[in-house]
This record gives sequence, structure tokens and C-alpha cells, in this order.
Amino acid sequence: MKQKLVQLSTMIFLIIFIGIGCSSQSSAVVITPTNTGLSSNAIIPTKTIIITPTLIPTRTIIPTPLRAEPEKIAFVSKRDGNWQIYVMNTDGSNQTRLTNNKTDDWAPSWSPDRQKIVFVSNRDGLNKIYVMNADGSNQTRLTNEKRDHLDRDPVWSPDGQKIAFASDIRGVKYEIYVMNADGSNQIRLTNNQAHDASPTWSPDGQKIAFASDRDEKFQIYVMNADGSNQTRLTNDKVIDFEPAWSPDGQKIAFRSSLYGRYDIFVMNTDGSNQTRITTTKYVDKWSPTWLSDGEKIAFSSIDEKGGFQIYIINADGSNQKSLTKNKWIDWLRDDL
Repeated sequence: MKQKLVQLSTMIFLIIFIGIGCSSQSSAVVITPTNTGLSSNAIIPTKTIIITPTLIPTRTIIPTPLRAEPEKIAFVSKRDGNWQIYVMNTDGSNQTRLTNNKTDDWAPSWSPDRQKIVFVSNRDGLNKIYVMNADGSNQTRLTNEKRDHLDRDPVWSPDGQKIAFASDIRGVKYEIYVMNADGSNQIRLTNNQAHDASPTWSPDGQKIAFASDRDEKFQIYVMNADGSNQTRLTNDKVIDFEPAWSPDGQKIAFRSSLYGRYDIFVMNTDGSNQTRITTTKYVDKWSPTWLSDGEKIAFSSIDEKGGFQIYIINADGSNQKSLTKNKWIDWLRDDL
């Protein structure tokens, strides 16, 4: 009996020793009394090993931010034979052709999200409004009147839901219309015995500025987006045309022949503080188009060799630069 107790003591020592060794490797040792059957007072401890799981750190994947595409200017050019639509960066680089037809495409205007371009084409015989993706794909006709309407000057509303444009009635007079971006629900906004054309939306979508010759010469007017409250902004004895609302809603750019030749002017939205920002002598300028930052204006003009090019200028009239240099005509969005 004494010998058995010695053996049991040895076994207990060995089990405790092994248990301590295992605990140093993050295992837990639990001593549980077990009946051996040798004696009512004799127990043999058993070891229960609980394995603690080891956490392996996972790799956090941070997505690479998308690089913003540079702003582009849409324009038209005859460099390849007939009027087609092109785009370029605001520094004049990366000039890319988007349309490729045997007829003419012109008057491009960007959608607010820069994903689509609305434009005019006579590919189906009459001047109608079309839309395409920013890369030139999926060109779709929007206006489909069978009567002899000629459409011009399409421009997107700030929310991208509507398009304002001008359309004539059998060549008699142009009026301002608005339609859904898919061409549906065309509504006439103006109704005069004169021409109303060249609409431009205010950034909040509440007003539309336009040009009209209802008082003999073309002047700049403004109205609510539903056509109500038509109000004259300019009151010159010369032609004022092509209004373009600034992105911040504070200014309207336009072209005027106040000093003999067409120049680009900027005024407050109530018609006050009319300021000429282009001063080159003996050269006409057309189609003022604000860049999205509101600090620069692109426009069309004639260069020293008599070619039509596209320029860019600060809104205060400083730092005028040429963006295109071709022997053919490059033009912005004014109707041809």
C-alpha cells in the first residue's frame, strides 16, 4: 500500500509539471478529481486543456480614390471637312472628335454631371436636337416634329431634368421651349411676333435669361422658368446676344456690339454694371461660356491670320489665351 501511495505521488508531480509547462504556451490546466477505484480516499488528477485561439491580424484594404477627370470644353470645328463636335481640356490639350457624320453637328452643351452632351444636327434633313454620351456614343434624337420646325440653342437645366431650346415656326420666328431630358413634354415659354433665342438657366433653376429682338434689336431678357415675368435687362441701341449665367448665379456674360465690334461683356443679373472684358480692336468675339469654377470664360474669336479660334480669359478680363490654333474654323456653342 505504501508503494502505491509513492507511485501516486510521483504521478501527481509529473501531471502538475506537465500542466505548468503547457500553461506557458497559453493553455489552461484544470485539475479534476477522478475516482481510481483503488481506495475511497485515492484520487488521480486529470488535465483538461483549453486551447485559447490566436487572433491573426487581417489586412485592411483602402480603396484607391478615383482620379477626377479634368474639365473639358465642348466645341465644333470644320477641320475635318464639315461641322463636327469635339472636346478638349481647358488648356487646349487632348482635342478629340466625338461625332462623325457627313452632315453638320453643332451647338454642344454639357449636362450638369458632365456625362452627356446635347447638340443640334441636320443629319435627318432638318435642324433637330440630339443627345449623346460624353464619349460620343449613343447619339439619340430628342425632337421629332414632322412639321418644318428648326431647333437651336439647347441647354440643360441645373438639375439635369430639363432642356431649354429655341424653335421656329416654319422659319417665321424663334420661341423658347422647355422639354424633359428625354425629349418629352415640350412646353412653349415665349410667344411674341419677334425672335426669342439663346436661353441660359440660372444655377438655381428658377430663371432663364435669353435674347429677343421684340424691341427692334436683340437685347438680353430674363423670365421665370415657367415663362412668366419676362423682363428686359439690357437697353442698348446695338445688339446684345448670347447670355451665359455664371456658376455662382451672380453674373451674366454676353456679347455686345456696343463698341462697334462684338465683344464679351459681364453684368450683374439685374442688368447693372455692364463691363467689357475683351478689348482686342477690330476683332469680333462670340459665344461666352463659363468654366465650372466661375473664374474663367471661354469664347470664340478671329486670330491674327483670319482663322476662327477658341480663347479663354479670366472673368475680370485678364490673361487671355488661345486654346486652338487651326487654319479651319473652331467655334463654341452659338448657332451657326
